[in-house]
Amino acid sequence: MSSQPLKGKVGLVFGVANKRSIAWGIAKAWSDAGAKLIFNYQGDRLKENVEELAATFGAETPVAPCDVSRDEDIAKFFDFVKGKAPKVDLLLHSVAFAPKEALEGNFVDTTREAFRVAHDISAYSLVAVSRAAAPLMTEGGSIVTMSYYGAVKVVPHYNVMGVAKAALEASVRYLAYDLGPKKIRVNAISAGPVNTLAARGISGFGAMLAHYEAHAPLKRNITLEELGAMGVFLAADGSAGITGQTLYADSGYSVMGM
Repeated sequence: MSSQPLKGKVGLVFGVANKRSIAWGIAKAWSDAGAKLIFNYQGDRLKENVEELAATFGAETPVAPCDVSRDEDIAKFFDFVKGKAPKVDLLLHSVAFAPKEALEGNFVDTTREAFRVAHDISAYSLVAVSRAAAPLMTEGGSIVTMSYYGAVKVVPHYNVMGVAKAALEASVRYLAYDLGPKKIRVNAISAGPVNTLAARGISGFGAMLAHYEAHAPLKRNITLEELGAMGVFLAADGSAGITGQTLYADSGYSVMGM
């Protein structure tokens, strides 16, 4: 197998916040595998971080703002992409958000607004960016999103985010069906817990890391490098027959009953 299985491919990366982001782990692996990348950043607060990280792939690496909850932002971002690349081959969607208070306490207390925001940003945004990317994927492509086990089993305090991730995984299946005729594949990676900026907003996250380490068959947590390798696999030709799937990269935790 080529050491650069993604050579000549162009990838869009949504969701880098800092160097601990899962999106960054996968972006680095895509770049090492030969892909040219274009990054979004969410709001001015993250602009400098993302620009600095993107520049490690070369000063010319394109970076542009895109708030995925705004259709006009998505349209502008993809106009920017059209000016930078003749086609797009890969898209990474590593975007999720729920108000902090919705990730504490009980799911039954989720407000209507917290439910709406969590689903809009964590699930609908995949539909929106996939729709915008599809016309640029003229030679087919691979869309990868990030999920978590809380989509299928109760993880205390994950609350509305678990329900939004369930919607995300269902969206992966429907998008795979719609985009399959265009040779565009859509898959999710369900990652074990990773100590990211977003994860630290979940109440009791440290205990979750320790629990996985104690109970997963591999007796450890997953690494960013391993998630990067999984991202390359789903982007490359070796996974050409895989679409509509949620693949677990969680040290085997999800197979355990007790």
